[in-house]
Amino acid sequence: MYTIDNKEYPCCTSVTMKFIGGKWKAVILHHLLGGAQRYNELRKAIPTITERTLSLQLKQLEEDHIINRKVYTKKPPLMVEYTLTDFGKTLLPVLEAITNWGIAAPDLSVKKIIRN
Repeated sequence: MYTIDNKEYPCCTSVTMKFIGGKWKAVILHHLLGGAQRYNELRKAIPTITERTLSLQLKQLEEDHIINRKVYTKKPPLMVEYTLTDFGKTLLPVLEAITNWGIAAPDLSVKKIIRN
């Protein structure tokens, strides 16, 4: 049993999924693997995510110390940049495995997955 913020998780897999689970977190993290991204860059890279969802997911990832949010305010316009934290970088092997499985899945599946 694991406890995070007074919430119990039954196994190590559920702990991992607490941090990267859901439809969008792993996708966002995948786009941050190459380095810092601004909010609008992430928005363009993930066109099917709504602005509200992207904002909420980024906030959760920041609260979980997976990503850093850096605000540049020296001169307008305001610029916000997101990067992986050192803790977030420990997820690299997991994210790479998810990415590689997704790349191979269309060739391995029984015609359920179509690569466009």
